Amino acid sequence: MTDIRVLVVEDEPLLAEAHAAYTERVPGFVVVGVAHTARAAMAALRANDGGDVDLVLLDFRLPDLHGLDVCRALRAAGSSVDVLAVTSARDLAVVRTAVSLGVTHYLLKPFTFAAFRDKLERYADYRAQALADGEVAAQHEVDRMFATLRGAAGHSLPKGLDAQTLNRVRAALSDGTRAEVGLSATEVSARTGISRVTARRYLEYLVTVDRAARRPRYGTPGRPEVEYRPR
Repeated sequence: MTDIRVLVVEDEPLLAEAHAAYTERVPGFVVVGVAHTARAAMAALRANDGGDVDLVLLDFRLPDLHGLDVCRALRAAGSSVDVLAVTSARDLAVVRTAVSLGVTHYLLKPFTFAAFRDKLERYADYRAQALADGEVAAQHEVDRMFATLRGAAGHSLPKGLDAQTLNRVRAALSDGTRAEVGLSATEVSARTGISRVTARRYLEYLVTVDRAARRPRYGTPGRPEVEYRPR
């Protein structure tokens, strides 16, 4: 699959640089442009009919136009480019309007790299499902797509699992497989500081929800070890 092309729209130069750097750290994403104003962002998206951009990381408080107005202009022009709001705007009316304009994700400033990466990874999973050929076979496939995009609430995890540790395990798995090498429960344990048994529980949960795949690792004495890779 080709990289997801990202346009970063942020008026603060240091923040724009940070968001671009964060994006480049997530496998499967590449920054194709940075804009500091709404006008510059719209010009970049108009070039080649926006075909060079798949996802816009959009700050709402721009100096020349509110981010919601940028979204309105995009939709009015027939653009289907996806938008991830990266903003400090906490007004519920703004959030509701963002949803109505098709904003894919909403990330509040300030945020950690882990939170940022989680949004991009969920978006990548959703995009892979949404761009597949054919039709959905049943309701549960549609539900899975939306669940992938939005994420499950912490209380929906199985008893004994928590969202914070799950995110640490997912992050370790993603970092560890950049070189196309899967990780065992022992290796995830070493990267996260949790026990091997606990790491295996989280890894197996990721397998059951189709966020990871397991396969045997050969080449070691005795029974083959199981390794995991993110989907």
